[in-house]
Amino acid sequence: CLIPASAHGTNAASAVLAGMKVVVVATAADGTIDHADLNAKIEANKDVLSAIMITYPSTHGVYDADVTEICDAVHAAGGQVYVDGANLNALVGLAQPGKFGGDVSHLNLHKTFCIPHGGGGPGVGPVAAKAHLAPFMPGDANKAAHEAGHGVAISASNFGSAGVLPISWAYVKLMGAEGLTEATKSALLAANYVAARLNEYFPVLYTGEGGLVAHECILDLRGLTAKTGVTAEDVAKRLIDYGFHAPTLAFPVAGTLMVEPTESEDLAEIDRFIDAMITIRKEIDQVANGDFTVENSPLRHAPHTASAVVSSDWNRQYPREQAAFPVHHLKQDKYFPPVGRIDGAGGDRNLICSCPP
Repeated sequence: CLIPASAHGTNAASAVLAGMKVVVVATAADGTIDHADLNAKIEANKDVLSAIMITYPSTHGVYDADVTEICDAVHAAGGQVYVDGANLNALVGLAQPGKFGGDVSHLNLHKTFCIPHGGGGPGVGPVAAKAHLAPFMPGDANKAAHEAGHGVAISASNFGSAGVLPISWAYVKLMGAEGLTEATKSALLAANYVAARLNEYFPVLYTGEGGLVAHECILDLRGLTAKTGVTAEDVAKRLIDYGFHAPTLAFPVAGTLMVEPTESEDLAEIDRFIDAMITIRKEIDQVANGDFTVENSPLRHAPHTASAVVSSDWNRQYPREQAAFPVHHLKQDKYFPPVGRIDGAGGDRNLICSCPP
């Protein structure tokens, strides 16, 4: 199974679970799928090529304008095309994924249709397939496995977590075609607004035609890290002091932050995030200028708990006010995290279960 490096992270996992060998397709300089590498991988694996799984628009935050040519190339080699619908909120009302040339596509209800993302599930949503693949679709869990015409069931319930579905149904009914299209446009506008305002502080890694992004943008911190030692994780942790949950960290590109505002946030909230990022960039500049070392900076010590800020044992090279209230409005409305910086990698490798017996 061919998996572009720009595809959603779960695509490779899905292919492996299906018993396939994953072959990664490289990325071009603009963040799109590298056609030369794609054609080379197709040729090298033509005798065993099963499928390609693509995410459109990609996780790099750009539209592959030649997606139809990609599908045609795989079909010509006898493969099938799976289109990941994870980023459908950049398409609803504006494009028809069924015309890209895909053979199978799933429609994520999370994000696009009002269902919260994360938390490990439960997941639910339709999977659309062309007629020639109908005999291979999953079977009915309520029918005997030997009944003709039914494949293997993959869910104990025919409709997955059906309790989720009325929420998306109500959202679609309330929004209507015009409202859903407006939501898509708002998501695209919000992402491009963030990219345009932050590009001079944190370069946007990939852009499409006209210097625009799709529904998300990747902020490249690798140059700043090389110069100052401040990492993308430092920035992510510092954002907690401003009351923001961190954007996607180190995916799909290590040393970066992927920002996806969606259509849900108003301009005031987006501006608040942008102001936080600009203020954080000023702190990075303080490290570069030698005002304090990266090890003793508010970035490396972030996030700051209330107990740390009020402690009489304050020996850091920056004032308490900068630690807890780096911008004025936080003095009126402030979130304090329950814990400070932890060794995330150490915790991942040394799990200590605190579950009740």
